[in-house]
Amino acid sequence: MTKRKRHVIKHDNVVVFPGAAQTLIREGQSFAENYQYEEAVACFEKAFLYEEGDEVTLSAYAYALYEIKAYVKAKIICEKLLAMGTTMYVEVMELYITICMQLKEYHQVEALISALIEENVLPVEQLEKFERLQNLNREVARNLQQKEDTQQMIEQQEYELSHFSALTPNEQSILLHRLMDTNVRQLKVALKSIIESPNIHPFVQSLALLLLVEQEVSIELNVTKFEQTKTINPVELVLPNQLPQYGQVKKIIESKLEQDPSTLEMVQYLMAKHAIVTYPFEWHPFETDDIAYSYIDFVQTMLGKVQEMDYDIIDYLQMLEKLTELQEV
Repeated sequence: MTKRKRHVIKHDNVVVFPGAAQTLIREGQSFAENYQYEEAVACFEKAFLYEEGDEVTLSAYAYALYEIKAYVKAKIICEKLLAMGTTMYVEVMELYITICMQLKEYHQVEALISALIEENVLPVEQLEKFERLQNLNREVARNLQQKEDTQQMIEQQEYELSHFSALTPNEQSILLHRLMDTNVRQLKVALKSIIESPNIHPFVQSLALLLLVEQEVSIELNVTKFEQTKTINPVELVLPNQLPQYGQVKKIIESKLEQDPSTLEMVQYLMAKHAIVTYPFEWHPFETDDIAYSYIDFVQTMLGKVQEMDYDIIDYLQMLEKLTELQEV
């Protein structure tokens, strides 16, 4: 009697003996039945390296993923099952909807359940369950929206001028930095008040203005700083280091300090800081050449080199330096 030959599968040069995938699937199902979901997921994923799962295996895998809170992966498996035309449509759809709720995709859940009910695709005995899911989804979505609205109201109050101006410049700066990665359009009126207030520190005014410029928020502003007033719109402004005089001063300094990179680096650092304080103005009423040479003198004095200077401009630069440290002058 001749022995039957058993086919051996090779996967990434690893020998996989016949029945290994099925053994892993059985182990995965056993783990899932005993609420050991992490072990179940590990078994299913090893098995899927060697063969495609059927709908029973994939549904068990999706449920195990849901139980270990791997919601995104579980959602993808459910979508795969639904695309296959699974005979377990209602069960998979219920799991899919529950996963979407966990992912806070409330609008998608509402649309899904409404479509299922309208198209009469649910068995009569399942209809009440999906209606309960729909009501639960609406309640959760409503509560979340109320919570977000309340939080938004609290945050907006923090930027109201009456509250904001009671803080120190350092506290104001921290509060504005919190907005860097958020949409500031809903706060544009509050930021306008901060920018236009004569009682707000010039550096803080600039930080608020930069938020509007970087997000291209359109609003008319009347900015007053250093005895200058200008009507501007953030959408029409460039950043401080892109202003005309900044570029001219930078060019002169780079030419003069070409052989002195350490001094050049210090001057450029001061320029960048000071340009924020004066924003949206520049170093007016001083001439570009005078500003450039005074920055070089200013830094060299800091390095202990005594020389003749234009003390009016040096005093001005010292004032800007104090303002960048959020001091009052």
